[in-house]
Amino acid sequence: MDETELIAGCKRGELWARKKIYELYASTMMSVCVRYINNQETAKDLLQDGFIKVFTKIDTYSGSGSFRGWMRRVFATTALEYLRHNDALRVSFDIDGLNDTIENMEASVVDQLSADDILACIAGLPNGYRTVFNLYAIEGYSHSEIADMLNINESTSRSQFIRARKVLQRNVESLIMHENARQRKI
Repeated sequence: MDETELIAGCKRGELWARKKIYELYASTMMSVCVRYINNQETAKDLLQDGFIKVFTKIDTYSGSGSFRGWMRRVFATTALEYLRHNDALRVSFDIDGLNDTIENMEASVVDQLSADDILACIAGLPNGYRTVFNLYAIEGYSHSEIADMLNINESTSRSQFIRARKVLQRNVESLIMHENARQRKI
């Protein structure tokens, strides 16, 4: 069965189609939730909330663009609403004109890490940093769009991203040092 038939079934309210869409996309959408919310139980709740929104708003999906992309946006928005509701994004820093520099890491160093290692580093970021990092680096939103979504200044979005990159860089370097030390012991 192709995706178009499943979407049509969902638009008609057919349970078999909803079940199949859930089975196909639950793990991917859970990854989206976990990227924003560093708590498995809350992420599971948001997964359910996101699917409720998908099924109640599926008529707004026009068919242009990927269905997966449309769903990712629904889930990212659901996570952002949760963060906003819980004031998790309130702590932010507006550092207009700050001249932060990010040292470049060699690609071969990053190749030593697994995707799970990198995702764990992202998950360990403070809420504001993680949210802006996900929206900018992973979802592809501009700082202007992020500022509108989070009701912050564009410069705040930029500074949160810069700080997130610095923290990630330190965490990745630490992971690599630990891995190299472990390798030497073996």
